[in-house]
Amino acid sequence: MEPLKDYDALLSYMDSLGLFHMELGLGRMETFWAVRGRPGVSVVHVIGTNGKGSTSTFFCSIARTHGIKAGLFTSPHFVSPRERVQINRSLLGREQWVELANEILATPGGAALTYFEFQTCLAMLAFERKNVEIAVMEAGLGGRFDATTVFSPRLTLFTPIAMDHEKILGPTLRDIARDKAGAIHPGSVAVTGPQRTEAMAELAERAESVGARLILASDVADPVVDGRLGLSGPHQRENARLALAGWRVFAAMAAIRSEADAERFGLESAFVPGRMQRVIVGGRSIILDGAHNTHALTALGEALKTENIKPASVVFTCLADKDASAMLPLVRALTDGPVLVPGLENERAGDATRIASEMGGDARAMPNLDQALKTALALGTEAKGPVLVCGSLYLLGEFYNIYPEFLTK
Repeated sequence: MEPLKDYDALLSYMDSLGLFHMELGLGRMETFWAVRGRPGVSVVHVIGTNGKGSTSTFFCSIARTHGIKAGLFTSPHFVSPRERVQINRSLLGREQWVELANEILATPGGAALTYFEFQTCLAMLAFERKNVEIAVMEAGLGGRFDATTVFSPRLTLFTPIAMDHEKILGPTLRDIARDKAGAIHPGSVAVTGPQRTEAMAELAERAESVGARLILASDVADPVVDGRLGLSGPHQRENARLALAGWRVFAAMAAIRSEADAERFGLESAFVPGRMQRVIVGGRSIILDGAHNTHALTALGEALKTENIKPASVVFTCLADKDASAMLPLVRALTDGPVLVPGLENERAGDATRIASEMGGDARAMPNLDQALKTALALGTEAKGPVLVCGSLYLLGEFYNIYPEFLTK
């Protein structure tokens, strides 16, 4: 195909691939990298159901405070795909994206990549070109067939594994854990945070079968309780502990001396938008959290309770493929006020009227997020509590489109 002329042409090309189009299997990735040549970058792979982005960010932040040039690949993005690829917390320029994209498309097999595979390859090419010392790659979905698995990482970190994407990964927790555990490579090292019994059993069985070493984060790092974490909520302590344990394992493998002060500053300076993020709009506090399944909503509820926060109202919606019946009672318990359910400009969005009807009580369908926010801000006062926005990262994406200033801090 003809080279892409500019960033707008690149966006059009990626849109044509289909944001939600998936074809399981590593064949396309393996073909591309067999032609291109395997990247010579040390990779840390982060897999799980919840906490992957936070753990990845904590790890990169600790690496940076030790003087390590770190690349970070995460998904999804809120406003721009450029958010997915960062080097030492900076985004690549639009021109760099176009240049890298054309390199991919000029490589045999590049034009066959799916949306996520294309961006995974672009990230790794960027990390190679910029000579990063470590690339932290967050898995998109599952583990065994996820595009990020093709890089044969020396170290894999496992955040909590819970029920999610059952139609793709399998109907039980054991099925889901087996798929994610399949990303453990022969002879590598895996570090895990707390897991349910079925999930831990799958991780241990996979590690033993391929001669990998499975380490508990609790055996490497003490609980993170002192000091201020850059990300709020008690659940972030486990993410931070996993990242710290993973860093210490990596540092030992790479003969890097880990310093306590640098570890502490790395944890304190980490930032990811949409993780118990507090912002002010029209004089009112709004809490933004990407909790989008039962595990994450439970953690959000515990975090709010710990900090003695009771939202005056909640703006919530979820994608159609989520188990709304399990999520709605958890959302309802977050507030004594109304729950406003906006329609989303997303092909996978759940029906706002149906969600509000199933929730019952003072739940109301709203035409869009802008109207839901205006209604929420008008209904309560600061004294009655903040407005909570949660339920989907795509919902938060629409928020950041309205208020882009909150995307960076």
